[in-house]
Amino acid sequence: MAFVQNTTTEFGPIARLRALVAQASANWAMSREYKRTYAQLSRLTNRELADIGVRRCDIADIARKHVNHCH
Repeated sequence: MAFVQNTTTEFGPIARLRALVAQASANWAMSREYKRTYAQLSRLTNRELADIGVRRCDIADIARKHVNHCH
């Protein structure tokens, strides 16, 4: 039984442009997710945050960690 695998690797300006666009898209998605998470936690009252064990000053760190674990 024969196995054939065709792979193509792009080099040059087109490949770099595609990589740049893909990275920009990923960064934009991560930024949106961070902002969404931050906004949701910010809307909670201090009492609600205390109930889940979160201090208001920790919201940015929690949102950042959430984004980094999701992507």
